[in-house]
Amino acid sequence: MAIGPTTPLTHDSAIIIVGGAGTIGSSTALHLCRRGYKDITLLDIYGFPSDYSTYGPSQSAGASDINKIIGTSNSGTRGEISEMTMDMWRNDPVFKNYYHEVGELSAASQPEHIADLRKSYEAKSSNRIKSKDLRWLGNRQEILAHCPHLANGLLDGWQGIWNEKAGWGAANDAVDSVGRELRKFGVKMVFGQAGMFDRPLIDEATTRCIGVITKDGRKHHADRVVMATGAWSPGLIDLAGQCVSKCWIVAHLELSEEEARRYKSIPVVYNEEVGFCFEPRFIRNHEPGKDRWIIKLCDEFPGYTRFMETTPFGAEEPIEVSVPRSHSAHPTDTVPEEGRRRLRRVVEVMLPEFKEREFVKSYMCWCTDTADAEWLFCQHPSYPGLYLATGDSGHSFVTLPSAGSQVVDLLEGKASAERMRRWAWRPGQGDSEGTGRGGIAPKDLNDLDGWAHGDDERAE
Repeated sequence: MAIGPTTPLTHDSAIIIVGGAGTIGSSTALHLCRRGYKDITLLDIYGFPSDYSTYGPSQSAGASDINKIIGTSNSGTRGEISEMTMDMWRNDPVFKNYYHEVGELSAASQPEHIADLRKSYEAKSSNRIKSKDLRWLGNRQEILAHCPHLANGLLDGWQGIWNEKAGWGAANDAVDSVGRELRKFGVKMVFGQAGMFDRPLIDEATTRCIGVITKDGRKHHADRVVMATGAWSPGLIDLAGQCVSKCWIVAHLELSEEEARRYKSIPVVYNEEVGFCFEPRFIRNHEPGKDRWIIKLCDEFPGYTRFMETTPFGAEEPIEVSVPRSHSAHPTDTVPEEGRRRLRRVVEVMLPEFKEREFVKSYMCWCTDTADAEWLFCQHPSYPGLYLATGDSGHSFVTLPSAGSQVVDLLEGKASAERMRRWAWRPGQGDSEGTGRGGIAPKDLNDLDGWAHGDDERAE
């Protein structure tokens, strides 16, 4: 293998994707295959959802979920590729069966939040393609015309955007579909403990990354290594504080078949002051006799961090990093008591029929934020050949069909100068344009009770 600061990228180049069974990693592998690359290896501790029985369940990251909101965006790169993204959700054979265009209501009741929604509505309405699908809903009557299931909800002061051409994606199923397609292409996959990342393999003479060393000590050589490791990224590679991993909380309500029938095909309802919920899904369980109808709901808040002292690759000494605690490794974990109260409020406001019903599951879903909510897609400045594909900021699943095309553009040197600037290695740059989450700082899980039900407090 040629070693040097740069090596030409060809269709025969060996490419390793760490975190390859997740959203950005699997999407990158798919676009590499479609562009003719032949030597692709995925490394991940958890495989695709259909590999549940072999590698265990991945239940903490965005792609490991029953559904996610799918719709257009105004923000940054995601906004620029919205048309490509939605076209692929609707028409690409890998994705089209997993997108459900039931419509979406984005609402608020507080004046400042209504003003923000109105600004977003006007921006989208200026787009000739998007505008025909949008309508401003200014009162309860107009909202109920599109969302009659909210008739008993607490909608005082609600206004917002109705988007006819939005809905939800079946997250696990869509990622599994990508996995099946990658197997057809002959992509090599190393899952389980053998696929668990330990550190990059660095050539001492050139500082070039020439592969990956996994936890079992095996060396996997490559011409390019892509770190698509989501919320785990800051604990694996020192990112100089550019990403902060946070979690949001999720709960499941079980419905009877008759209840599910009444709520079938309801729109996605998102209120930034309360939370959001979806139509019920029939979930086939891995254990016989435990199939069930589930409504997934989430609250909306600044998220939680979990800072711990750790030493990611590239750090000279231990540093404080927010590190996920994996629900997959700790399946008895739930959510903090204050979070459970917020989840109950979502039910009381949007689904009051079920306000006395207990959750059948609650857990935390992790992502990693950049200050400006733009991706961190770049070559590591100190290690040529090591590429970062992270910084999802809670919005990458919607771009599952298209995010990988952006990573491949980066690898091939085809990304525009403007996108390279946005995605660049940018410690301390901040968010001068106010495009990040903003708001109050998140609380830390170490300061909260009621969620960790195991005795292992290590980062997993």
